[in-house]
Amino acid sequence: MNYHNITTDDMLNGDGLRVVLWVAGCNHHCKNCQNPETWDVGGGIPFDEDAEKELFDDLSKSHISGITFSGGDPLHPFNRSEVFRLIDRCASEYPDKTIWLYTGYKWEEINQLQGIEKIDVLCDDEFVQELNDNNIHWVGSSNQRVINVKDTLKKGEVVLHEGVGVA
Repeated sequence: MNYHNITTDDMLNGDGLRVVLWVAGCNHHCKNCQNPETWDVGGGIPFDEDAEKELFDDLSKSHISGITFSGGDPLHPFNRSEVFRLIDRCASEYPDKTIWLYTGYKWEEINQLQGIEKIDVLCDDEFVQELNDNNIHWVGSSNQRVINVKDTLKKGEVVLHEGVGVA
């Protein structure tokens, strides 16, 4: 897996202060995507031991609420195994920190993936320029959902994350 950046103290990609891993690779190619430079699965740099150490060193800080996986698309088929390995490690080592993931796939397409239950919040679906709404928290267009994964799996129907809606 390749990645473009690791950011810390991010307040725009989930609740609280977060570490964000920006992965390479996306096959959705949404019109007016905010990160088109991340589309190429071969772009960025290899996610190696040093990058993983940086990621977990940042995540270990007490003021960090959790981690967000974004990109690109963390659930691009090329990224899935490595992203779910990292999710597993995050959930194991930092059970009190939340895990958010942004994907262009719809929940209904990916809800059976092994490891999905360890994600706390999943922002799904492609960005649609014609449905752009800058007043919705956490996503860019009104078709996208901010899903509470654990409650959704429990209830068998999509449950939106608290605090989502128009600002």
